[in-house]
Formats: sequence, C-alpha cells, structure tokens
Amino acid sequence: MMQIEVGYELVYDCPQPTPMLLMLSVHYTRMSDIVVPDHLVTSPSIPIRAYRDGFGNWCNRIVAPAGRTRLSAKGIVKDSGEPDVVAAEAQQHSVQDLPDETLVFLLGSRYCETDRLSDIAWSLFGNTPPGWARVQAICDYVHHHIAFGYEHARATRTAWEAYCDRTGVCRDFAHLAVAFCRCMNIPARYCTGYLGDIGVPVSDAPMDFAAWFEAYIGGEWYTFDARNNVPRIGRVLIARGRDAADVAISTTFGANTLSSFTVVTEEITAVRSE
Repeated sequence: MMQIEVGYELVYDCPQPTPMLLMLSVHYTRMSDIVVPDHLVTSPSIPIRAYRDGFGNWCNRIVAPAGRTRLSAKGIVKDSGEPDVVAAEAQQHSVQDLPDETLVFLLGSRYCETDRLSDIAWSLFGNTPPGWARVQAICDYVHHHIAFGYEHARATRTAWEAYCDRTGVCRDFAHLAVAFCRCMNIPARYCTGYLGDIGVPVSDAPMDFAAWFEAYIGGEWYTFDARNNVPRIGRVLIARGRDAADVAISTTFGANTLSSFTVVTEEITAVRSE
C-alpha cells in the first residue's frame, strides 16, 4: 500500500462576478481510500454549493467575485500501489447483450465523432481479435499515431482532428481511442484525474491533470491509457463522462483569465508498506 498526496491551486482573474462549475474532487468511488479529504478552499471565502452530475461526478458551484479568486485543495489518498489491471482474456460483448447504462458510451459525442471515424476504425481494427486485444490494438495505434507535446494543446481539438493532425496531449489520445472503440461497438468513457510519476522516470514537465479512458469488456470497465500505453501506478480518478466536455475541471460563464495553474500528485514515501 501507499499514500498519494493530491491537490491543486487555480487562480482566476474575473472582471465581474462570474458563475463557475468546478469538477475537481476525488471521485466518489475512491471515498474509502481518502485519508485527508481534498476540500475545496476559496480565497476570498465565497459560498460553495455541491451537487452530483448525471454521471455521478462530484461538482461544485461558485460565483467568483470581481478580481482575483484562488481555488485550492490538498488531500491524501490510499492506493494499492499496483499497476492498472490487465485482463487479456476479457471478451467483447455483442451490442444486444450490453447493459443499458453502457449504451450512451457507444454514441458519438462532442469530441468523439464516430460518424467520421467509423470506416477508418473498421479498416484498421476489423481484423483484430474482439475484446481486450482489440482495445489494446487501438491503444497501440493511437500511441504511435499521435506525437505528444504540450505545445500542441488545443481545447477545441476533436478526435477526428487529432487523427488528422497527428499531434496532441493526453486528452487527444483519449478522445481518439474512445472514438475508435465506440466505432468498433465497444463502450468507452473518458476519464480525468491525477497521475503522478510513480514507478516511472520523473518528468521535468509541470504536473497537470491527466486523461485516460475505460472500456467495457468482459462484464467490467477496465482502464486503458493510449498516451502512456503501459500499466501505471497511482491513478486517482476525478470524473468520468462521454468526453472532455462532460468533465471539464472548470466551466466559466463570463470573461476570465486563468493566471496560475498548479497540480500536485506524488507518493508520500514514508508510509509505503508491502
């Protein structure tokens, strides 16, 4: 077992009072792992109203005042210290046998244009073994097709555009892989959360929130990560949805400037035990 410190600091400058929706809390499925809750703190102090969205994600509503608003949290989460599960035997379901609640994750969405990518997906993956091997083949392809670089980040890039541009950041890898899975009749949902450099060489790039996806095969949702394309240790989920539009860390309804952005996720080494 290990413990992971997670947290963030976001600083916004708003010319006038600005409503915001925030999706920054550790996902409720990790509730039993929370050692220190990652409570949202605002400076200046302003009212916060919490709710759960249609996908079950924890969300907060605020009205940021005119001027500078600092949003921060710091928490500690227990983790098994084990890498992502690999279930190579997991089989693909026929569409008619899928649970009702998975069907929405077969449909096209804002950033995952299944209509534009369907023929491409079937030409690339139609001959791959259905199930885990097919999802892994999709991850392998996307991992090599897109060149990663923070300089390529663009909030409006869709899966189709990522396929054409061949550049992007982790959300672009996830969107393209999600779209390909859906084209191949495999339910796939977009995930965002913390993923630190645990068990891998430490990157000198600034820490950011990460994106990956989950595919429904073998009667369960399994984690896949087309950007890293290897099982990783220490994922801490924040939110799931159809694509990035459903799980934006902040949605602002008015002019604003994000003047500072810091994310922390790292193992607290002193508490590791076998």
